[in-house]
Amino acid sequence: MNTLHDSRVAPVLERLFAEASASTGAVRQEMATLSPEERAAMMASKTDYRAFYERAKEFPLAVSRETGTLLYMLARSSGARTIVEFGTSFGVSTLHLAAALRDNGGGRLITCEFEPSKVARARANVEAGGLADLVEIREGDALETLAKNLLPVIDLVLLDGAKGLYPAVLALLEPNLKPGALVLADNADWSPEYLERVRSPAQGYLSVPFADDVELSIRLG
Repeated sequence: MNTLHDSRVAPVLERLFAEASASTGAVRQEMATLSPEERAAMMASKTDYRAFYERAKEFPLAVSRETGTLLYMLARSSGARTIVEFGTSFGVSTLHLAAALRDNGGGRLITCEFEPSKVARARANVEAGGLADLVEIREGDALETLAKNLLPVIDLVLLDGAKGLYPAVLALLEPNLKPGALVLADNADWSPEYLERVRSPAQGYLSVPFADDVELSIRLG
């Protein structure tokens, strides 16, 4: 059984990937308005990221097809039942992870997004895919929404929001990560502090860059 190819999920994902592809040029134009120094500072910032994400609220900012498939495979192969996601956007990654939960026999995915219009679209997409019973979308700042009422044990984490917040979000989730929990961070190169943390065995992780744009880590204990 593969819910990614389900008659409800597959058309939603195809539509979302088409929207993401169509918006690529606009995203590049938006980024081109910033100098390389401004872009690097904004992406790594713990405070100044909101301006860009608010300007980009109409853009999907989705994971690639390959990363989406990787997320599904990791969740399925690890038998994940509890997943936390930082950064929903329009719900592409959420759908892949929730599909894996469905095929694993059920579970819970807690995800978050601070842009209200994106929350509404993500909820509609998850509902259209028939996966809403597995997903809780929390609206607001992740440092607040993920600071309480977490799953007691977390099997898998996806970090795909503001890159400068990766270390802080990981710190919130860390006490609940089970030994062997997987953490995938999209575009982690924008967060050197995060990479330093997960690439240090002394911090309790084993980590490796994977493909062109993700960092895959495992919690050792």
